Amino acid sequence: INDILFHVSLVTNASLENIIILSASANNLSRLRERAEEYAALIMEELSPDGLPSQYIELKDLEMLLLHKDTPQSYSQPFSQTSRALSQNLKDMRWGISRSLLYSFQDNLKRIWVLTLWLMIMVVLFMWKCVQYKRKDAFHVMGYCLVVAKGAAETLKFNMALILLPVCRITITYLRSTALSHSVPFDDSLNFHKTVSVAIIIGMLIHASSHLACDFPRIVTATDVDYKRYLVHYFGVPRPTYFDLVKGPVGITGFIMVIFMLIAYTLASRRLRRNLTKLPKPFDKLTGFNAFWYSHHLLLAVYVLLIIHGVSLFLEQTWYHKTIWMYLACPVLLYGGERMLRFFRSRLYSVEICKVVIYPGNVIVLHMSKPTSFEYKSGQYIFLQCPAVSKFEWHPFSITSSPGDDYLSIHIRQLGDWTEGIKKAFSVICQAPDAGKSGLLRADGPNKTSLPELLIDGPYGSPAQDHWKYDVLLLVGLGIGATPFISILRDLLNKIVKQHEKAEGLSGSCSNSNVSSDQSFSCLNSEPGNSISTNRTGMLNTKNAYFYWVTREQGSFDWFRQIMSEIADSDIKGVIEMHNYLTSVYDVGDARTTLLTMIQTLHHAKNGVDMFSGTKAIIFIDYFLLAKLSITFILIYIYIHKTILWFLVRTHFGRPKWKKVLSKISTKHKNARIGVFYCGGPSLGKELSTLCHEFNQTGCSRFEFRKEQF
Repeated sequence: INDILFHVSLVTNASLENIIILSASANNLSRLRERAEEYAALIMEELSPDGLPSQYIELKDLEMLLLHKDTPQSYSQPFSQTSRALSQNLKDMRWGISRSLLYSFQDNLKRIWVLTLWLMIMVVLFMWKCVQYKRKDAFHVMGYCLVVAKGAAETLKFNMALILLPVCRITITYLRSTALSHSVPFDDSLNFHKTVSVAIIIGMLIHASSHLACDFPRIVTATDVDYKRYLVHYFGVPRPTYFDLVKGPVGITGFIMVIFMLIAYTLASRRLRRNLTKLPKPFDKLTGFNAFWYSHHLLLAVYVLLIIHGVSLFLEQTWYHKTIWMYLACPVLLYGGERMLRFFRSRLYSVEICKVVIYPGNVIVLHMSKPTSFEYKSGQYIFLQCPAVSKFEWHPFSITSSPGDDYLSIHIRQLGDWTEGIKKAFSVICQAPDAGKSGLLRADGPNKTSLPELLIDGPYGSPAQDHWKYDVLLLVGLGIGATPFISILRDLLNKIVKQHEKAEGLSGSCSNSNVSSDQSFSCLNSEPGNSISTNRTGMLNTKNAYFYWVTREQGSFDWFRQIMSEIADSDIKGVIEMHNYLTSVYDVGDARTTLLTMIQTLHHAKNGVDMFSGTKAIIFIDYFLLAKLSITFILIYIYIHKTILWFLVRTHFGRPKWKKVLSKISTKHKNARIGVFYCGGPSLGKELSTLCHEFNQTGCSRFEFRKEQF
């Protein structure tokens, strides 16, 4: 760009258009490239002396415009808040390992006590079984191999029962709304499920190796005297061979269980389940969700084999000492009951597809009728089945509609064979949208014919449903990971509208009634203020919500443009702040984004719409006009309005500086309880979790990190 401009004193419209095309290409912005002529005309009009379209502009005018590229990019907030953020007052404290450990303990208290209790139970069971079998005659021959094998077996039985509880989704969803949620980390139910599975593998290997490599050889090689004295009443006459021990019910069921478990656990590993490991054909069928889903059903057979294995013990004949059924009875009945309930409930929830829209980025949006008895909270999710694609597969999707809406909506991104099948099934019946409607393809109104059948199951609880518990919300979504928070934004928007209507009615009743000045003042101050999220008592407690959406493709902004525009229109107090980040574009300050920043500012000043996301902003103070105003006028404006909103919704370039984000929120909301909700990849999740931990040590606000788990 500098080389092109250096040798000329005048810039023509064609030259400016070429510069915009080069800048768009460097930042992978195809839409900007397509509209280069329009944006070139916008710049020419801005710099034309009479404000009319011109054939050329002077280079010095363009340079002056580019010098003003540092338009405020980040926050819809007062100048005073930005100043405070730069000189943030943190609590004085001594840094040390002990202090850091204390805060780590506080942040993970629920996890720590649950894991401690679990480990203590396993230790007690292991020691109890060791003591019990140490008193048996067989111990004199088999020794500590026997007690280790039986101790591991007891923990194995306990964990095989426990592992079912975290996947009892209906029960977990109910328990989230009880007092138990204050002491049990239900957000980590899937992680706990995985942790217990590791303990099962370890217990299985210890149990099997102790028997096969130690116990069985000692039985076979024991002297005749020892065998007749200590073992004959267990194994009978003649003495069994090693092969006899292995081929019996205990040995056969044990081998089959080990094989099934290893298959299921291997295919459930993250790299295979998420198809991160590419295998050659035909072994590629062993990766992906289908392999994980179907192989996990081998564990149903494992439970049957486990019961057979547990009642065929060599060294225990009394039925009530064979405790396997005691461990499994309640968890198996609970899990089996839930599976049956989910099966019948999904048939009772009859849904009709109201609208289908296919957006750029291989995203399909489904609007369905909401069953009469279907009640949910914003932030929850449902399972979806499409028999036309698969009669057995159920997949979880966040609900993107608000509980107050009369429909259900979900956003599905094509990431695997099932989602690819969904897109193909609906693409066939979709058509190009009419003028003024969004999407690449859509089916609504009269062209909504022959739509595939859908079954839903849910709703199910998630961390995001607890958003009402916090004073301030920070919602962070990567790509399609924004979906859990769209329902929250819709819900908050509905509450904002109702609050505004209530405030207007209250203000009207105060002004129209004959009351004293003190009573009138009290009446006007009974407005809820900026709080937007209701708790269970109906009181409003959430003061602000910050939504950060990070995506790579500009077309992704089409997915949620409607809700962002609605917030821009209705949220007149700026309670919700929305920040879109486009990572395909170079960071602000890079020469390749200078022109983009200028065009974005001009486009917004003229049209009131962000050119990248297409969303509106309710208040905008022209930067170039403001630069010419006196400092006195600026101070008067800030004093009267308390804030200057540059953009209610604006697209930023690059990635957010998360430490600055949390710093500014912490400065603005001192002594507040701030819920940080995240849905996306693990790397950013670790960064946000670490930052929350750091700010909890150094700041006076309390950050609580909550990550969505699927």
